[in-house]
Amino acid sequence: MHIDIISVVPGLLEGPFSHSILKRAEEKGIATIRVINLRDYSTSKQKQVDDYAFGGGAGMVMMIEPIARCIEALQKERTYDEIIYMTPDGETFDQSMANMLSLSQNLLILCGHYKGVDERVRERYITKEISIGDFVLSGGELAAAVVADAIIRLIPGVLNDESSALTDSFQDGLLAPPVYTRPAEYEGMKVPEILLSGHEAKIDDWRFEASVRRTRERRPDLLSKQGSGKGDLESNKK
Repeated sequence: MHIDIISVVPGLLEGPFSHSILKRAEEKGIATIRVINLRDYSTSKQKQVDDYAFGGGAGMVMMIEPIARCIEALQKERTYDEIIYMTPDGETFDQSMANMLSLSQNLLILCGHYKGVDERVRERYITKEISIGDFVLSGGELAAAVVADAIIRLIPGVLNDESSALTDSFQDGLLAPPVYTRPAEYEGMKVPEILLSGHEAKIDDWRFEASVRRTRERRPDLLSKQGSGKGDLESNKK
């Protein structure tokens, strides 16, 4: 997979992509991430990429011209499965979207800034608009890093244990069950005996029931999306 990210402040993305799973994916040649400085596509002496909004109002708007030059130059290099704009009014990012995007070969992500981008950018170039939640960040860089991390970790070969991603929260519409490690007892707090039994089928049943219980307690909205009946939950279990 190849991901290009267009940013006004590319330095914000140096940290997230130089450590942990994302770095490992690049070292293995499984995924590559390139951060493009939008100012390199500005023709003004000051490398300006924003201007005042027509009609007045507070805040600046990212101009269409440098963005158009940047996107069109990148499109000459490769064909993108999606051109994504990170924006608070986009579709809320979730695990199912991450699963879908992880099947892509090439993605282009435009990070918003200031009061956003000239609407004509969205109309002409953007194929998918994504939000990571109902709040506003100073820019789309951190949101783009979140999306990239969630996508890349799903690609086979990135995680040491490929089954790990399949048991994450939200993959089956449920939260993940509680997990434990050594010691089996700490200051009177014991690991559930079933997890020490070695009985794989019973452990799977316990984990499923614990997932349902935790989801019902903490995120009942997830159960309502798939139906809260026993039959629906049992089908998820299978």
